[in-house]
Amino acid sequence: MKFGGTSVGNAERMRAVADHVARAQRRGHKVVLVVSAMGKETDELLRLADLVSKTQPGREMDMLITAGERKACALMCMALADIGVEAHSFTGSQAGFLTDTNHENAKILEINPSRVVEAIDQGAVPVVAGSQGVSANKNVTFLGRGGSDTTAVALAQVLKADLCELYTDVSGVFSADPRVVLKAQKMSTITFDELLEMTATGCPKPAMRSVEVAHNYQVPLHVRSAFTWEPGTHVVQEYEDNMEQPIIRAVTHETSEAKVTVRGVTDRPGVSAQLFRHLAEAGANVDMIVQNVSTAGCTDISFTIPNEDVDKVAVVLDGPLLESLDATDVITDKTIGRVSLIGAGMKSNPGVAAKMFEVLADNGINIDMISTSAIRVSCVVDVEKVEDAVVVLHTAFGLDAA
Repeated sequence: MKFGGTSVGNAERMRAVADHVARAQRRGHKVVLVVSAMGKETDELLRLADLVSKTQPGREMDMLITAGERKACALMCMALADIGVEAHSFTGSQAGFLTDTNHENAKILEINPSRVVEAIDQGAVPVVAGSQGVSANKNVTFLGRGGSDTTAVALAQVLKADLCELYTDVSGVFSADPRVVLKAQKMSTITFDELLEMTATGCPKPAMRSVEVAHNYQVPLHVRSAFTWEPGTHVVQEYEDNMEQPIIRAVTHETSEAKVTVRGVTDRPGVSAQLFRHLAEAGANVDMIVQNVSTAGCTDISFTIPNEDVDKVAVVLDGPLLESLDATDVITDKTIGRVSLIGAGMKSNPGVAAKMFEVLADNGINIDMISTSAIRVSCVVDVEKVEDAVVVLHTAFGLDAA
């Protein structure tokens, strides 16, 4: 069981989680608990870092940020002890998480959960601090935002758990953001492939890395609410009855991206490789890419990036690289957003993209860029039109709740 920040945001919430764990234990389940930092604790730690330092070394930032999860798991053990449940707290390193040396966004290399297993065998509830581990050079590492989901899924895999439950502040995975689409429906089941596309195109929970791990190792997931305790959304490899597989399952959106266009690039072999190699080395996370048809030996290359990577890209494209590409200039547009249709059923149903484009056109929404996969169609549109696009597409594809 993994509980997010709002789920353990105060003493009352922690006691409610402790009671839920005790109930599960009484039903005969062996429970392993993973907790995030309380409420907005991580944000507060980052704010303090900004106040005291401009350099913020990665090693020290990881030591700071992971303190929130350690605090939460110790308090959770105390809440469990109060109701007669023996519990042992573990940091990421104590739980056996070995990571690479990439501070602030470390990747798990291996897990040796011997101490967690020992606690389970003793009848205790292991409470593991999420989103952290220790690197090969023995430094504390942070797995990045949403890393507690990844901690839980990875532990579930190595412990061969029957189920990994991700408790959050929503009751499951919805067909669209319910804050934008009032008639969005909670889905009882969804496939890993669909959920991966959803998390990659704007669905904030669960964290995409955790879904990737669960998909790769076939870890059963259940995304559910820590506030109502009602059944949520089960994530499955494929639908049991393919005859009733819906064409479109969800409409997602993203408004925290920018479009960068490198104009007047000489159209010759190796130019794109040179450009995107430099961007990759700078750590820029490039998503959609469009290269225009060459005119008079020149072309434009456009791509989307997260807003937080705009400065990185600006540094890369300032100076020698731009000259070596023979480019005329660079234009950055932060007024774009993306809307996506997700559904495994579209693989065998032609016309989905055409209908999407027609619906957007009928509502006066212009398309700037298009990207597709076997189960997704994404369009870049004006950021002010994104929510309108989500609403009309949700209705057009029959996703509105009755």
